[in-house]
Amino acid sequence: NHLCVNQTPLPKSGAIGHSASCAPQESPVVELNVGGEFYTTTLGTLRKFPGSKLAEMFSSPAKACLDAEGRFFIDRCGTYFGPILEYLRSGQLPTQHIPEVYREAQHYEIKPLIKHLEDTPQIFGEQVARKQFLLQVPGYSENLELMVRLARAEAVAARCSRVLVCLVRNEKEDANCADALRSLEANKRSVVKFGPWKAALDISDLLDCLNMDIKARGYQVCYSHNSPLPAKVSDYFYTFSFSWW
Repeated sequence: NHLCVNQTPLPKSGAIGHSASCAPQESPVVELNVGGEFYTTTLGTLRKFPGSKLAEMFSSPAKACLDAEGRFFIDRCGTYFGPILEYLRSGQLPTQHIPEVYREAQHYEIKPLIKHLEDTPQIFGEQVARKQFLLQVPGYSENLELMVRLARAEAVAARCSRVLVCLVRNEKEDANCADALRSLEANKRSVVKFGPWKAALDISDLLDCLNMDIKARGYQVCYSHNSPLPAKVSDYFYTFSFSWW
């Protein structure tokens, strides 16, 4: 995902790309190939924010790479470059595909656009609320990976695999589950345990986060509260079912 390096010098007229007709004092036209999508803009637009990676890319011919037609090539997804370019041209903020445009804005290091997008409900909710909550759940990412590994290990010649998850919000609940976890371990039953955590969110919030993040990886998953354990501890255990076909 880096701009290729090409040592082709700029035309003596000072124009870039196919813009030899532009006068040197004008902002020359630039033709771009962004991951197979074609755009036409000006050098001034691309350099609008001097600290951005786009401005850096087009500050020197040594930082540029041309495709077979002489267009400047950027090896990124071209679909979401359009909203980036529109913001550089007119300051218009995107209204669709916000997470994807936000990712591209981060790549190009366009700080004003990043700041605007971080104020949108989609990015604010993800970055400030959900991710900050998950940072307070110890070992969340590692346990999520463990759930997926266990599910895949159970998938041989099976349509569905199930992973047992234990969720405890505080030290008291952790102590209540200790005997049940030891019993499951003695019976060689794998359990993925989350918690205790410090955030003031309910178990349903963590279940939704797990469900969302597993589905984001392309898995078909659902969860249920049908633990085979005694009633006094069953509230802490949930089964995640992965469907393979």
